[in-house]
Amino acid sequence: MGGRTVGPVSFNLRRLGVVMESEAGNPLEVEGVLNPAAARGPDGELYLFPRLVSRGNYSRIGVARVRFSDDGDPVAAERLGIALEPTAEYELRADGGGCEDPRITFVEPLQRYVMTYTAFSSEGPRIALAISDDLFHWERLGLATFEPHHGLDFNGVNNKDALVFPVSVPDPNGRPAMAMIHRPLFPGTDAAEIAAEPTGRPIDLDRESIWIAYCPLDQPGMAPHHLCHFRSHHRLASPAAPWERLKIGGGTPPILTPDGWLMIYHGVRESQGGEGRNLRYSAGALVLDERDARLIRYRSPTPILVPELPQEREGTGAEVVFPTGVDRRSDLGHPSRIDVYYGMADRRIGAARLDLPTQTMRS
Repeated sequence: MGGRTVGPVSFNLRRLGVVMESEAGNPLEVEGVLNPAAARGPDGELYLFPRLVSRGNYSRIGVARVRFSDDGDPVAAERLGIALEPTAEYELRADGGGCEDPRITFVEPLQRYVMTYTAFSSEGPRIALAISDDLFHWERLGLATFEPHHGLDFNGVNNKDALVFPVSVPDPNGRPAMAMIHRPLFPGTDAAEIAAEPTGRPIDLDRESIWIAYCPLDQPGMAPHHLCHFRSHHRLASPAAPWERLKIGGGTPPILTPDGWLMIYHGVRESQGGEGRNLRYSAGALVLDERDARLIRYRSPTPILVPELPQEREGTGAEVVFPTGVDRRSDLGHPSRIDVYYGMADRRIGAARLDLPTQTMRS
């Protein structure tokens, strides 16, 4: 789980404002618009895929086109419809259903968009996958399945916050693969449960970590549903700093920078204010080695975005910034400029801008 960094590096997110919130009178969004995927379409436009929450925590995945100011800042989103409505058995439960918190990546070896999302059925949250040629028509592939790993079984365990790489990544055997980062939620590892434990508690590394797993891409006659089968697991990162002591999890899909694969992730700790044991979700930066994504080259010692605004501190989930979407601003001629889309207190969607550090971590 280690890696070498060279010199001090600073990642700073600058808020751009609220991009999307619940539409008055829209029953599909009465409990929130949050945690969107972001992807550039074949037409070059940027599309958001927000989680739309109606009464009873029934969640759909919508699709909206981002509108920009003359300066190129995202300022609003035009609703275009629904990308995924809960219809599959693994998305439905007696009191409703859920297609939640998507991430979308254009995977170059497949020449397709791959969506990972949380399917919330009566069995609990699970990782599901879908693919598309155009971002508007999605084919469900099913739930992700995992080979056992040294006595650990990821199947049948709550799991979410999954994201995939845009290119083929060598698995531990050197085979080309689609790599996926995910966060299994083994019993007893819920942040609210851990909050009741002593501050100096020992961390269960196997059951409280972000993992990376691989789906081979060199199998002859490979069908799309094979993209759901993962193996060659590696424990990537565990809670370390005080700002993430209760839980860490995936955030934005990885994008390649001069220093490696950059992913904005989330960490959870107790809130310092209010009554009871409230949780505080913040965001940090993780940079993985370009050639071996199992190696960490950089990790934020402190968060790069914390809930400060009223829209981030007051909502369905108080004190939450939750990064899920990322857009490299090559359209502005700034490939080192990255816009991050994030959930605000489980109620709205905000945008923030990251300019990659001019000082790199390379020797």
